[in-house]
Amino acid sequence: MKLAELALILGADVHGDGDAEITGVAGLEEAGPEHITFVANPRYAALARTTNAAAVLVTPDFPEISTPTLRTANPYLAFAKTVQIFYREPDYALGVHTTAVIHPTAVIGKNAHIGACTVVSEGVTIGDHATLLPHVVIYPHVTIGDHFFAHAHSIVREHCRVGDNVVLQNGAIIGCDGFGFAKDDAGIWHKIVQSGPAILEDSVEIQANSTVDRASVGETRIGSGVKVDNLVQVGHGSKVGANTLLCAQVGLAGSSEIGKNSILAGQVGVAGHCKLGDGVIMTAQSGVSHDVPPSKIISGSPAFDNRQWLKATAIFNRLPDIIRQLQRKQRSET
Repeated sequence: MKLAELALILGADVHGDGDAEITGVAGLEEAGPEHITFVANPRYAALARTTNAAAVLVTPDFPEISTPTLRTANPYLAFAKTVQIFYREPDYALGVHTTAVIHPTAVIGKNAHIGACTVVSEGVTIGDHATLLPHVVIYPHVTIGDHFFAHAHSIVREHCRVGDNVVLQNGAIIGCDGFGFAKDDAGIWHKIVQSGPAILEDSVEIQANSTVDRASVGETRIGSGVKVDNLVQVGHGSKVGANTLLCAQVGLAGSSEIGKNSILAGQVGVAGHCKLGDGVIMTAQSGVSHDVPPSKIISGSPAFDNRQWLKATAIFNRLPDIIRQLQRKQRSET
């Protein structure tokens, strides 16, 4: 593809040779003369001058370089779209594999691919253009919208509801039992039936080996556009607002409530019944056991304001010296 053609698709401006031939994408340091690459972080701007790439995606105000550039307000998003243009996804033929088990009462829309050893149970409804890869299991009375894509070994449990354009990566489990037990007078734990469904709204992606627990009563709800990374647990009865990111190994205890457009970085923990407002950012390995107002950035465990946390951690390494200074001062005063 000519660079000028790619620019037209991306809505970007060409600076340099628009006839350069592009056959793929690569990172700044790995790119060859047939690749396009990108600079989204100013720290890597210098590498754009030495890259072997045929072209670089940059912001409109990026300095001119000898390599042709495509200039756009969001180079990272443009790069993501370019990857999609050049990547050849597997082609899944329409139809139902002979080893799939589909209950007679299940309703599956048009243009579906149902893979080997897939199970679709009684009372299930799945919309148009679904792709269910091998060993996917859909439990009874599940409702799923259009353009559902379930990778191998993903599961949707009974009575759960899934919107349009939802992707489940390998091993994702929607609607597994929440962790609910009640202790009797003899100290024995009794399981609390988890009767409430898990609900995924439109355009949600749940990545590999993550779980969204069903609720004991009520529901667990994942808002539209939410993206959940690998190895995340969303506890029973929790709610996650639209367009929020839950990064790897995040854990939400039961009845957590996360606002819209929030980011919980890797290994963040949220205690049960806590409410985080819209736009909250929790940095990696933070833990919170209290409500957080909207738009706050918090860090640490227990978590508090990020700026204060940065100051506190800067002082932490100096504590031995500070203690020695105090001890010397005390000795001099006695």
